Amino acid sequence: MQFQLTSQYKPTGDQPEAIKALVQGLNEDVSYQTLLGVTGSGKTFTVANVIAQTNKPTLVLSHNKTLAAQLYSEFKGFFPHNAVEYFVSYYDYYQPEAYLPTTDTYIEKDLAINDELDRLRLAATSTLLSGRKDVIVVSSVSCLYGMGNPEDFNSTTIDIKTGQTIERDRFLRLLVDSLYSRKETVDFNRGNFRVKGDTVDVFLSYSDCIIRVIFWGDEIESIESIDPLSGVTIERLGAYRIFPANLFVTTKERIFRAIDEIQIDLGKQVEFYQSIGKPYEAKRLYERVSYDVEMIKEIGYCSGIENYSRYFDGRLPGTRPFCLFDFFPDGFLTVIDESHVTIPQIRAMYGGDHARKTNLVEHGFRLPAAMDNRPLKFEEFESLARKIIFVSATPADYELEKSEGIVVDQLIRPTGLLDPPIDVRPSLNQIDDLMEEIQLRVERNERVLVTTLTKRMAEELTDYLSHNNVKCNYIHSDVETLDRIRIMDELRSGVFDVLIGVNLLREGLDLPEVSLVAVLDADKEGFLRSHRSLTQTAGRAARNVNGRVIFYADKITDSMQKTMDETNRRREKQIKYNDEHGITPTQINKQLSSSSLIKQAPATIEPKAYIEPDFELSVAAEPQAKYETIADLKKEIERTRKAMLDAAKKLEFLEAAQLRDVLIKLEDRLKNK
Repeated sequence: MQFQLTSQYKPTGDQPEAIKALVQGLNEDVSYQTLLGVTGSGKTFTVANVIAQTNKPTLVLSHNKTLAAQLYSEFKGFFPHNAVEYFVSYYDYYQPEAYLPTTDTYIEKDLAINDELDRLRLAATSTLLSGRKDVIVVSSVSCLYGMGNPEDFNSTTIDIKTGQTIERDRFLRLLVDSLYSRKETVDFNRGNFRVKGDTVDVFLSYSDCIIRVIFWGDEIESIESIDPLSGVTIERLGAYRIFPANLFVTTKERIFRAIDEIQIDLGKQVEFYQSIGKPYEAKRLYERVSYDVEMIKEIGYCSGIENYSRYFDGRLPGTRPFCLFDFFPDGFLTVIDESHVTIPQIRAMYGGDHARKTNLVEHGFRLPAAMDNRPLKFEEFESLARKIIFVSATPADYELEKSEGIVVDQLIRPTGLLDPPIDVRPSLNQIDDLMEEIQLRVERNERVLVTTLTKRMAEELTDYLSHNNVKCNYIHSDVETLDRIRIMDELRSGVFDVLIGVNLLREGLDLPEVSLVAVLDADKEGFLRSHRSLTQTAGRAARNVNGRVIFYADKITDSMQKTMDETNRRREKQIKYNDEHGITPTQINKQLSSSSLIKQAPATIEPKAYIEPDFELSVAAEPQAKYETIADLKKEIERTRKAMLDAAKKLEFLEAAQLRDVLIKLEDRLKNK
């Protein structure tokens, strides 16, 4: 099936040129391309058009769950008739196993799995192995972590069709081999099956429907898709393929072989510890691994079974684990969103995991094979992702080098807004000058962002401005999730006019009311004043028609010069386009606490121009109520916990984090009663 792009919008500005260039590059077998798109220019729409025209299965990589959910929502809207899947870590909470030698502290693994995210992961892998080519998987970097062998996953699928001859009990055994569990209770949920006479109901682990298989003797009489809530038949099927209930599925032969290999390696490692004078580590390892082996023999599973994945996969020592890339067909496309952030994250994943596992292995908590349960190394990632489009407003050196300096620009916004001009002013009396600029913005009912180099400076500047009757607040990493979003909302609504922070270039920080971004000590070279950081920070004023940026500095550094040159280049192109098409830059009006897409473009612009949606999450209220009894407090704790889990199920991760902060405060209050 071909990709069918469904949208009321059409490419405008420099989108047609960007689409043509990227498609041409893919057709000419170019391995790496970079799309340099400013905020609000419709980068996602451009990528959607590229996918539709090239018809390649596509993996879209994002650096966190929330942005991945936003991209999933957009692509789902663009391709309603194709398979758009969502693949992120299925943990609501995860504390990895670790050992701290300095304090002799062992930290046991602790986790909470989100069933809905688990279902979406299974749906993604099942769709990829179904043979469909019209598949888009939006994922976080968790797709680089180890998974089950796709050959085992595929070999344990169950193909059934009406009229097929198969014993009912044989069919039940196949379901068990695919890790489905028999459950006859009222609480019938995903990953289970139940039997009533000649009728077998299978609640698919990767879908929200039940497959009902009705037998007549040893023959399948009918196959139906059933709504799990109403029990009503959705459709009758001639054939169906049932995929396994878990990604980590294997065969019995592999389990027996793995147990033998584990015991052999255990004997070698215990002997090694004893030979170097570490009897305590030898005893610890023998007890832990022997217990795990007994658990695998008895129930087929043990805590931390992923540390033995090399044996179950049949891999040689040091070889990479299977991952989501292995489920994709040949010739797939990889799109890396916000590549300047995502690529460093991919690079760092292996190092952090390796350091933690090394301590566990050296002190007898795990066999050396645990080192092979890991994320991909960066070189392995490069070898698997053969066709990559980097998407970023500030591509890093790696992306530019891989693209051989060829960058596809997308600088025109459908709203006609320009990148804000940049002024450089001396740092002498910078606070007095800043206060004058703030006053001008306050008179126009606009907002100001100020970036400092340290948290302490942000707090002290907030105190100083407050004493001078400037309504302001600060934000940095010590501020809780709940308070951060509340502060953003209060800035937009006018509770205060100035927001001061250390690093305000977070992706998704779109504040149309902000018309001034002031960067203090802009000439202090470093991470916070690098070319990319300055460009990202300056972009925070790009959604206001009066947007302006001020760099307070005593000299112009290379980073400042690059930022100003890039801004001037973008402005020249944007102004020229506006003049040629008679476009007047129009202010974006975004409702407070609204998650809806912007429905209309300004009248001066082509009516079908696509404007990137602004995603805004609702703010959970701070627990201010006073609970007279402990019972009332416990009831509120349970209510908040349920709301948190519901938000996580709906993929509203920031809202879930806010509710988690509320829950922690309530639990602390309960302890103090």
